[in-house]
Amino acid sequence: MVNSLAHLDPARVKTYSIGFDRMFDRLLDDVHSTQNYPPYNIIHEQDNKYRIEIALAGFDKNDIQIETKENVLVIKTNDKLLNKEDDDQEYLHRGISKRHFERKFNLAEDVVVNGASLEHGLLVIDLERIIPEEKKPRLIDIK
Repeated sequence: MVNSLAHLDPARVKTYSIGFDRMFDRLLDDVHSTQNYPPYNIIHEQDNKYRIEIALAGFDKNDIQIETKENVLVIKTNDKLLNKEDDDQEYLHRGISKRHFERKFNLAEDVVVNGASLEHGLLVIDLERIIPEEKKPRLIDIK
């Protein structure tokens, strides 16, 4: 899917849509991103329920900040982590990465974050698409 999106001609798509300019720009920016840390899964649980799982070995809940703003979910390391001194241990090998990151996910207008939990190095964010009554299909009476 990423390859097909990378070859997408935004100018052509925009000729068939109105008011989606920002959405296409954000989508194409994300496609060209080379960020691969931290690894994550996106799971479609039910019709309108989703879950994002992010592998964060070595982090605790005070190291992470989760924010939604303008239909973008941002997960990043807390600023306090930047100032945290490394412990006094001498590492012979440090294979568990605890580096700074910022991961963004674009959300549809009707998707809300229901909560987040961090257990055993796995951050789980629960999402739900709540469709307002005015957007649900309805039958029109013929008079």
